[in-house]
Amino acid sequence: MVDSSPIGIALGGGSARGWAHLGILNWLREHHIEPHVICGTSIGALVGGMEAAGESKRLQDWVLRLQWQDVLSYLDVGLAGGLIRGEKLFDFLKQHFHDRKIEDLARAYAAVATELETGQEIWLRDGSLLDAIRASIAVPGLFTPERLAEGEEWLVDGGLVNPVPVSLCRALGARRVIAVDLNTDILERFSGYDAQDVGMQSTDHATEGRWAANLGVALRERAQQLRSYLPVAGEELPSMVDVMTQSVYIMQVRITRSRLAGDPPDALLTPRLGDIRMMEFHRGEEAIKEGYRCAEEAASILEALLKRS
Repeated sequence: MVDSSPIGIALGGGSARGWAHLGILNWLREHHIEPHVICGTSIGALVGGMEAAGESKRLQDWVLRLQWQDVLSYLDVGLAGGLIRGEKLFDFLKQHFHDRKIEDLARAYAAVATELETGQEIWLRDGSLLDAIRASIAVPGLFTPERLAEGEEWLVDGGLVNPVPVSLCRALGARRVIAVDLNTDILERFSGYDAQDVGMQSTDHATEGRWAANLGVALRERAQQLRSYLPVAGEELPSMVDVMTQSVYIMQVRITRSRLAGDPPDALLTPRLGDIRMMEFHRGEEAIKEGYRCAEEAASILEALLKRS
């Protein structure tokens, strides 16, 4: 028997890895699983917002056409508040995707941002969809902060406080929640964490010790893998962008684990995306295919959400 209780999907942050969300949403659509509630953090806020607005197909078409040169053309370098102002990218989005008020969307939607001064988690549930997305993706040091109105507080990336917003889905009325964690590869490398055990493991001193012992090695490995986006003096030092993004990765690893353990979803999808770097948005086809594959692998769990227990 089909269960009519609302299903929510919490789309996590992860920069260019976030195109995997499109593949997951494609699979859900093909199997007639339509989330009633869509919540997102950072790139999850972008993909989720386009899905809630009925624009995900157009977004996917654009993603599949992206070349590395296109990505570079959207990067307007600045020195105040962040390396990238984001004006070029969002001017493009406003020209090619119809902005809507969040409260007018057909499905419940919200994005997560962080208040820069206080560190408070902010749920963006009304007003301009594109403005909410812009606030949610403002990675500290990389994208400039966003202020939704004159005199309001500056907002930055929601991944600082809630990288995979399961709690927000439940607050908006979802009884069952599908969560998508894009950082599993990094999580496992740092801590030996198994995503299947989320909600069943507790953080003890031994685990903390192992994580800390492996951190230095993991950082060096990751620095060698990341392309140097900005020039640095000497070959051994990671670039400024590497340092900032790696710091965000580490933070999100810890926060994601804590938040999901405290409020586990009904289904957790963990696409394998560790080889896609933060700014490799031109690798959308790979990410979309991996998202679809991940959902297909979890088909029995996802389809069970439609049935009464």
